[in-house]
Order: sequence, then C-alpha cells, then structure tokens
Amino acid sequence: MSSTKYSVLLPTYNERENLPLIIWLLMKTATEEKLNMEVIIVDDNSPDGTQDVVKELQRIYGADKILLHARPGKLGLGSAYIDGLTRCTGEFVILMDADLSHHPKVIPQFIKKQKETNCDIVTGTRYAENGGVRGWDLNRKLTSRVANFLAATLLAPKASDLTGSFRLYKKAVLEKALKSVKSRGYVFQMEIIVRAQYMGHTIEEVPITFVDRIFGESKLGAGEILAYLQGLVDIFLDV
Repeated sequence: MSSTKYSVLLPTYNERENLPLIIWLLMKTATEEKLNMEVIIVDDNSPDGTQDVVKELQRIYGADKILLHARPGKLGLGSAYIDGLTRCTGEFVILMDADLSHHPKVIPQFIKKQKETNCDIVTGTRYAENGGVRGWDLNRKLTSRVANFLAATLLAPKASDLTGSFRLYKKAVLEKALKSVKSRGYVFQMEIIVRAQYMGHTIEEVPITFVDRIFGESKLGAGEILAYLQGLVDIFLDV
C-alpha cells in the first residue's frame, strides 16, 4: 500500500441513497490501486437518516476508514470543507460530491498527474477533450457554460472548469488558500482555485465526465446562481 495518505472529503445533506454506492466505489478504488485512503463525511444534520447510513458503513469498512463529522444544521458547502479539513489526516485532500456525479475511478488519474508534475492542485474539467456532462438539459448546460465564461473573462484563470468540485489538493495548499476564502456557498469552488492561482500555486487538469444525480434533488437553484454572480464580482474586485 502507498505510504502517501489521501483524505476524501464528502459534504452531505440528504444523501442516504447515494452514500453506500459512492463509499463502495471509493473503497474499491483504494483496494485496487493500493491507496492509503480515508473518507471524511461532513453531514449537515440530514433529516433523511444519512448519519445512520454512515454509522452502518463504519461498521462495514471500519471507523478508521469512514469518519463522520456531524454538524447541527445546514451551514453551507464552503464551511463544510473548512470543518472537514480539520479531520483530514492525509497529505492530500480530494474534494468531490457524494451524489455520484463524480466517479472515484478518476482519482488514480488525479494522483498520477500530481506525481508526474508535482503540482499543488489537480482539478477535473468537463470542458477538455474526453470530458463532458451526462444527464443535463440544455438550460443547465448553458448556465454552466455562461458561469465559466464570465469567470474566465473576469478572472483569467488557468483552470478551464471553475465551477467544478472534483479536485485533489496538497493539504497544506488547501489550508493556506482557505484562510483567504470569503464565500461559503457554491462560489467557494471558484474562489478557492482562483485564490490558489494568485498565490502562485500550480494547477493541472484531468478530463472528467460529470453525471447528473440519480437519487435526491439538486441543491442548485436561482438563489445559488445569483450568489455565484455576486461572488464572481466580489472576487474580481478583491484579487
């Protein structure tokens, strides 16, 4: 098994149906690739019994492999990462969604890219060759494209997919960048990678296919889109 430890951070809210499969896929990937991996689940007091499922998964895989950080309520995606990071013991932290939108089979490609380049961040991109999206309607695709176009125009980022949330970070880089991040909602993903870039950290990309969630409801609504636009302007004025 690799001596390098990887911490996977999964924020959850009503993901009872998705968690058993995503954890099985993560553990399967870790076994096949001989990875030293832990999964930290940060749950915002889900009313659907998500935490009961986590406890059952801990019995199956071990409490050293599956850790639960239970929070009192919905405190936002960004703060879930900040809280979860304090529980991570790996040298690298992988951020991904718990709803099966991101497939763990890509993680070895992230690790390979990081080892080859010694970069600080590897980010999945839907917009490179061999990347893409499955299950989105035209409106959702347009929203994502426009969001990334606006960000690219204002911020001149090195990453092509700023709104994506499937990434591998050197833990020290993530901790450092988090200290200057102001947003806590969906803008968080964009802000952290832009902040890291402006701090001089190196970023590489790996193509991914994003698959729309099978179970549960998307958390993205009109309020998040407005918050994204506001956050984009705030970052532009601040960096």
